[in-house]
Amino acid sequence: MIVALAGGTGGSKMVHGLALANGQRDLSAIVNTGDDGEFFGLLVCPDLDINLYCLAGVVADRGWGYADDTFHCLEGLSTYGREAWFGLGDRDLATHVHRTLMMRDGARLSDVVDDLRERLGVEARVMPMTDDPVRTIITTPSGERRFQEYLVRDGAREEIDAIRVEGLAEASPAPGVLDAIAEADLIVIAPSSPIVSIGTILGVPGVRDAVAARRDRVIGVSPIVGGAPVEGPAQKFLRGAGYGECSARQMAEIYADVCATFVIDASDEAEAAAIEDLGVRPVLTDVLMPDRAARERLARVVIEAAG
Repeated sequence: MIVALAGGTGGSKMVHGLALANGQRDLSAIVNTGDDGEFFGLLVCPDLDINLYCLAGVVADRGWGYADDTFHCLEGLSTYGREAWFGLGDRDLATHVHRTLMMRDGARLSDVVDDLRERLGVEARVMPMTDDPVRTIITTPSGERRFQEYLVRDGAREEIDAIRVEGLAEASPAPGVLDAIAEADLIVIAPSSPIVSIGTILGVPGVRDAVAARRDRVIGVSPIVGGAPVEGPAQKFLRGAGYGECSARQMAEIYADVCATFVIDASDEAEAAAIEDLGVRPVLTDVLMPDRAARERLARVVIEAAG
């Protein structure tokens, strides 16, 4: 069994690649929920949904949301003066309505995800990191805002003074999370943000210790190539969390206690020796995943590197 720790865009590509390379039946994904938020009274779980949509083969070509979706509802809300900056398509809204109604009737988030998985025809197991509500809050010089407000509405323009995840210290791992980690043949840390995606998953009490106990079977994939993030404003999140460097070596250092092997881009070969000095084995390849074939190729490199 392969277990992946994943965030949104980069994480879902890695999860999809592992499914292509090894099949869905022997794959589990533990997904970040710190980015979740409420829009128009609906619970929206961006990272969970993009992983489900990728595995179901229905993700839009732009990399998020449902394929061939329309945005008539959002346009209508805008007509009525409602904020419509978060791109919720009409078909995507059905997912959020269904989830919100199920939870209103007493279902846990993990129950909802399992229901969505079955209805979308996904064989892989997809789990939220926790059933408890946690929310990433970004503090900038102009004040606090929710994660999606900072990233999407405001375009991550400001520097970050602080990052906190409300509810994380009190959260418990979702059912099956710790068992999946303990029983995995291989644990893959996807190329998602080490601060606001993977860091949030590892921040759920008990999860980091569980992964560290399996360190020899953990392999990470760098989200940084040539000192720049492949996706998103990773430099700002790193600075906001107190890290002065944006590099593959910095990623390996962040994961050194939980990860024995780290895959970096071949263009970052100069950092390999420094990564090895951290007690982490570097593996060099092309880590970019622009298409389906590249996702599968990288997943095969990861699986083979794990031995």
